[in-house]
Amino acid sequence: MNGLIMDYQLVLPAILRRAEQLHGPREIVTRRPDKSFHRYTYADFVRRAKRLSVALKRLGVESGDRVATLAWNHHQHLEAYFGIPAAGAVVHTINPRLHRDDLAYIVNHARDRILLLDGTLLRVFEQFRDDVDLERVVVISHGEDVPEGMLDYEELLEGADESEFEYPELDERQAAAMCYTSGTTGRPKGVLYSHRALVVHSLVTALAETLAIKEPDAVLPVVPMFHVNAWGLPFTSTLAGAKQVFPGPHLDPQSLLENFERERVTFTAGVPTVFLAVLQALDREPGGWDLSAMRAIVVGGSAAPEGMIRAYRERHNLNVVHAWGMTEMSPIGTICHLTSDLLQLPEEERYRYRATQGRPVPFVEIRARGAEGIVPWDGETYGELEVRGPSVASAYYEAPEDDGKFTPDGWFKTGDIVTIDERGYVEIQDRAKDVIKSGGEWISSVALENALMSHPAVAEAAVIAISDEKWQERPLAVVVLKDGQSATEEELIDYLRPRFAKFWLPDAVEFVDEIPRTATGKFLKMALREQFKDYTPAKK
Repeated sequence: MNGLIMDYQLVLPAILRRAEQLHGPREIVTRRPDKSFHRYTYADFVRRAKRLSVALKRLGVESGDRVATLAWNHHQHLEAYFGIPAAGAVVHTINPRLHRDDLAYIVNHARDRILLLDGTLLRVFEQFRDDVDLERVVVISHGEDVPEGMLDYEELLEGADESEFEYPELDERQAAAMCYTSGTTGRPKGVLYSHRALVVHSLVTALAETLAIKEPDAVLPVVPMFHVNAWGLPFTSTLAGAKQVFPGPHLDPQSLLENFERERVTFTAGVPTVFLAVLQALDREPGGWDLSAMRAIVVGGSAAPEGMIRAYRERHNLNVVHAWGMTEMSPIGTICHLTSDLLQLPEEERYRYRATQGRPVPFVEIRARGAEGIVPWDGETYGELEVRGPSVASAYYEAPEDDGKFTPDGWFKTGDIVTIDERGYVEIQDRAKDVIKSGGEWISSVALENALMSHPAVAEAAVIAISDEKWQERPLAVVVLKDGQSATEEELIDYLRPRFAKFWLPDAVEFVDEIPRTATGKFLKMALREQFKDYTPAKK
């Protein structure tokens, strides 16, 4: 027997319609490339998203067509987030930090028909323009001249008649958005999100036990809109009617702190490297910024060092919340809020839990698999994390079904080596390709990195495996010191000694000026392993 409930489709235009009906006066703010501020309302945003939808249809865009964006975080990009799906098409956000070969591959593999191009990224596009076959390029100009043969975004919208727009009747299983993985271990892979997945993800992340985004909030996504849809924050914020603050291309600590203070930002999110830099700026000028409105800084993308979480809380009274997710998960999978019993623990133990990735958000199921099968939730046994849920990919776009990322019973294999404790708290020990196997024992590079980055002289640290005749692999620490600070190899290893078993301690510490990164800001350990492939520690 089926329930007698309306077959209401969970689609992005329903969020747009809600914004039109309920959130019209709320503000959307953008920091322009010249650092001035653009302001308009949700009512303005809805009108322009509708015009974009009409304009795209006039250009011949049909249901299922891919319309790409190569743009920073700003109000025009938000219009594309809703205007493209409202035309029945798929918004395909592209990361401009990728190599030109990957950019060309992604556009061609997705078969994008139209590109919405940020005027500040014209030079990036020119690097791969001749390698792709796009029907139209529409330039979102910030004062730049629009090259011949390209369309001007504002003129395109001005020529569209809003009265032609009708809210479409879409199937919630229809594709709405598309992102490609960063491709650190091969060609980027496409993840195709359905309307249902994005709406469910928005509902889940709006819950109190996840991100708790609501109408009185002012949300600034530091995470780029080209990176997994800015972790879904533009969709969730539009659903809630929260004020949205977009930083444009300005992701330096000074600009971010100015935005946080000026716009009374209550919620922000991004990768640890950005917020480590913001922390250093705050430390240089204690009390120099009024961030009293800020209720949460969500950090994900890679592990947030416990030392950073402590420093924000103890020195600046700011709450850092650890999260974890993946492109294949829309993307948020876990969030670290302490349960009521953990709040009763001593402070040191609470910090240890805050540095974990937390518990799965509603409708994300987790398990971990070791060599002998599914591992127990005991907080000690290592296994590769597997997930499933309504916002988790079931396959990659036009990729072989046997690529090994999905289990026979339909779970997604994340590649993260974790422990899960009895309360369901996940702690990522390493990526499967980064874990160090020394004499048959596993060493977590992430744990060593987080400990090193809690040292007052250390700005960044990455730990990789180097070859060893006796033990097969041994850890090498690669460290960037803070400006004006000093530390020796012996000092840093002695700092780690009380925290780890002797065999975990790095065989050596190499000091460098910078650590290479992926296009999404994570440490590029593949490059470090290549750099130090023939490295032999000095005998002591």
